[in-house]
Amino acid sequence: MPVNANTTDTALHVETQNPAAHVADSAVAHQSDSAAAQYTPQYLDGFPVTAPADSALGSIDTLAVMEVPPAGEATPFARSPLHNTPSMVLLMTGLIAVALCYHTGYKYIENFFHYMFSTRRRENLFEDHTVNETSILAALIANTCIVEGFIIYFAVQLLRPELAPSLRDSVFLHIAAFCALAAGFYTTQWLVYKVLGYTFSDKEGTRLWLDGFKSSQSLLGLVLLPVLVLLLVYTAHGKMLLYIAALLYLVVRLIFIYKGFRIFYSNLSSVLYFILYLCAVEIAPLVIMTGVTIWICGILQ
Repeated sequence: MPVNANTTDTALHVETQNPAAHVADSAVAHQSDSAAAQYTPQYLDGFPVTAPADSALGSIDTLAVMEVPPAGEATPFARSPLHNTPSMVLLMTGLIAVALCYHTGYKYIENFFHYMFSTRRRENLFEDHTVNETSILAALIANTCIVEGFIIYFAVQLLRPELAPSLRDSVFLHIAAFCALAAGFYTTQWLVYKVLGYTFSDKEGTRLWLDGFKSSQSLLGLVLLPVLVLLLVYTAHGKMLLYIAALLYLVVRLIFIYKGFRIFYSNLSSVLYFILYLCAVEIAPLVIMTGVTIWICGILQ
């Protein structure tokens, strides 16, 4: 919108006719700036400390001071299977194999107690293992060997402290070796039982005995798994958990031994053979396995 020239000229003419008002405004502004420049803050050293009437402030020397702990040598990180990725992958592989085979081989797990306790000598076509039962059996046995390998690792670490540094330096290498040792121990026992069965019994008795051995070993891995989880998390209670693991192993072995006694016992003289069997097949291999475990730890150091 265009500005009227007459209006502009009128404003200039009014300003020219009132010079005194303009000078007064300038003087007031100058005085305000001078007062702001001469203003001195009241609390240059900060606000005064005012304490309540019922409290007294002492000297600063009497106040509590946080002490800095003395510097010492750094504590090395304690390696364990729980923080070792390859070891945990190995453990999870066994569990996943059992989970995948369970869908098709669940009937074998349902017949656990039948295979562990039954001594019925009767030919039955439906008692033969199917392919699905064989797969779940292999997965369960592999899981047992893996769990036993982990427990052997903790047992050696707690019962032989002088070997603990070597075990922590190469966790997965020792666990893999112990799992392979457990698998070799299972295979050796299976071969020995097979030979003894064919030597002192018939084909049907051998089959019943081996079924009891395989089912008991399959169950052993499942009952030892919660103990292993506690060992991984609560290492401070390692000895107590190892005693529990040993007790569970003993119970499972006694169940298998009881089934073998029922299969092979025929007269009083067979008790002597059974005692010899316990010493030669059940006790001596454990002693040998303990020596082999220490020998493997010496090689891997």
